[in-house]
Amino acid sequence: MLVDQFDVFLLDLDGVVYVGDTLLSGVTEALASLRSRGRVVRFVTNDPRPSRKDVVHRLGRLGVRATVEEIVSSGWATACWLRQQGITRAYVVGSDGLRGELAAQGVESVEGSGAEAVVVGCDETVTYRDLAQATALLRTGVPFVATNVDATFPTASGPWPATGAVVAAIQTASGRRPVVVGKPGPEMFRLAQRGLPATTRVVVVGDTPATDVVGAHCAGLPAILVAPATPSSGRRQCDPTVAEATVTGLAGLFDPALDIGPMRPSPYPWPDEVRAGVAAVVFDEAGRVLLGRRLDNGLWGLPSGHVEVGETAAQAAVREVAEETGLQVQVQRLVGVYSDPASQVFAYPDGRVTQFVTTTFACLPRGGQMHPDGVETSQAGFFSPDELPAPLLPMHPRWLTDALSGDTGLID
Repeated sequence: MLVDQFDVFLLDLDGVVYVGDTLLSGVTEALASLRSRGRVVRFVTNDPRPSRKDVVHRLGRLGVRATVEEIVSSGWATACWLRQQGITRAYVVGSDGLRGELAAQGVESVEGSGAEAVVVGCDETVTYRDLAQATALLRTGVPFVATNVDATFPTASGPWPATGAVVAAIQTASGRRPVVVGKPGPEMFRLAQRGLPATTRVVVVGDTPATDVVGAHCAGLPAILVAPATPSSGRRQCDPTVAEATVTGLAGLFDPALDIGPMRPSPYPWPDEVRAGVAAVVFDEAGRVLLGRRLDNGLWGLPSGHVEVGETAAQAAVREVAEETGLQVQVQRLVGVYSDPASQVFAYPDGRVTQFVTTTFACLPRGGQMHPDGVETSQAGFFSPDELPAPLLPMHPRWLTDALSGDTGLID
């Protein structure tokens, strides 16, 4: 039985314990049985609207016993994160419950220019003015913090817009990307395990693969998915959205026929998007390769970037070389197409996580003058393949090796 394999159960609420004001079937009995067996139960919810006390009261009305210490909400986690960052004044787009959690951690909710950060949650009372004020503040450069980015939450009448919808509106208007504290980030799982011995066996139980399951795996924890049926087996085994076990409800934790499979650790952060990327391996007459040093992370690498609307991949490669180094090049041949997420997922300093499908070309210089753009690239030059500068972007040595081999059209 699954219940025998773990000491601590981190349970999502919406879709696992209740939907709207309805307790799901078998929850009362399952929770009672977990507690009677000495298992630790903690409720981990991405809903930022209620305070933790509000969650306890809501569970109580549904007949579920809980304490404030057992509740880990994205609102409380955000308040703890702000305190750690030394932020004491924030403009809040969200509920009174969220403001209360911030206040309890010493973060005052303020209007206007006194805000040290913009914090975005969700509430039925959010107005256009709230969105406009948040956008104006973000354009002054203050940090943008989201409690979570769930697009919807389940209700008895179907999915309703959640924090992610509010965040998307502000992100579109401000051109800024938020720091996201809630699931699938690790902060809530770290808080949920606070005070537990290192040897404690912990599992996450949730109904949303992209937040609960991915979040568990990114935190190094196994996951049990609550779903009407087992998801399609067509997914790759290393896919971080695939749970180690699936149950139709909490009663499934006590099914003698169910056992948890091997954990699928996430080999990469979960990407926000998939984009078409390009890279150029440019050799001069002496066989040296063109490299640039990136301003955002200080790493050396081949000229690279992504395909813009209306471009071919070859045109994008030529443009990227010109933008980053000032040189004009001609595409000579295709080196390969690289798409394995284990090597093609990149986390940017601003929080973006992108999976690239990168088309790499071998190119020849045809003119121009070496001149790093100062925006993406701080330095550029030709280097012997045997004496490359360090540190290098992780995947670029592979592309260079493939280009030197003379093979064409490699697929990875």
